Amino acid sequence: MRLTVLPQLHGVLVLDKPSGPTSTRCLAKIKRLGQKKIGHAGTLDPLASGVLLLLLGQATKLSSYLLEGGGKVYSGTLRLGQTTDTWDSEGEILAEAPWDAVSPEAVTAAVEAWQGVSEQAVPPYSAAKQDGQPLYKLARKGRAVEERVKRVEISQATVLEVSLPLVRFRVACSSGTYIRSLAHSLGKRFGCGAVLTQLTREYSYPFGIDQACTLQAVLDDPGLLVRSLRPLREALPDWPCIALSRAEAADIRNGRTVPADPGVDPAFLAGSGGRAVLLENDCELALARLEPTAYGHEWVVLRGLWN
Repeated sequence: MRLTVLPQLHGVLVLDKPSGPTSTRCLAKIKRLGQKKIGHAGTLDPLASGVLLLLLGQATKLSSYLLEGGGKVYSGTLRLGQTTDTWDSEGEILAEAPWDAVSPEAVTAAVEAWQGVSEQAVPPYSAAKQDGQPLYKLARKGRAVEERVKRVEISQATVLEVSLPLVRFRVACSSGTYIRSLAHSLGKRFGCGAVLTQLTREYSYPFGIDQACTLQAVLDDPGLLVRSLRPLREALPDWPCIALSRAEAADIRNGRTVPADPGVDPAFLAGSGGRAVLLENDCELALARLEPTAYGHEWVVLRGLWN
């Protein structure tokens, strides 16, 4: 079957990643459709499915801003009674222990106690780096991986179903939270171990799984990629859009600042941290920040979005 090659596109593809392949492998499959300039805003473990934001063309410049906004929602299942080296069911089993003494009520309370967690252990098999190398590469080589913790924010934690030894749950959290770590910590709390067996990312700021298309659907119909692509401004919904004149757009392209309309209230930009998307003929031209000067407020470019 001949592969369809599309011109380079610019925008965000909300992909419903299947469980099994790595995020990099999914990205590579889309790349073969002619999308040489492509990236992502936060990976998913091979076990996980759900929302994976692929950034095409000029949208690759939005990655850090999307991760900064970063709220995510996951639903998952954990299993009591096991400990693995990866903290999920795909790893090597290191220990097994009885879980019979654990009650559904105790599990529910423990999961709900995740809310407000401010620090968590980083899994030894993760993309976090030590001495410039991802921890998972060091762990696979048998090298010692230092224990470390990271700051996270769990804003919601709910039990969906308890059918011991399995527990279904949903969490809303900050970007970079390891759900495997939550399961592992629960297992340590009860002394029987616990592993993550299933995980779905339901939301990755600012897109939900109801807006996603499957990888196979895109590969079967590359035209779906064109039809499903989200414009850059939708990826930053809290950033106001500011239309520029032709002369102002030329100044931006030439690296100059542009005076802001005197009617622009800096408080209007509070939700974006004083930043906006500058438009030229209703097309995204640049990401900019409003800064005070001796001559009034001016737009200073953070990232240009032109070719």
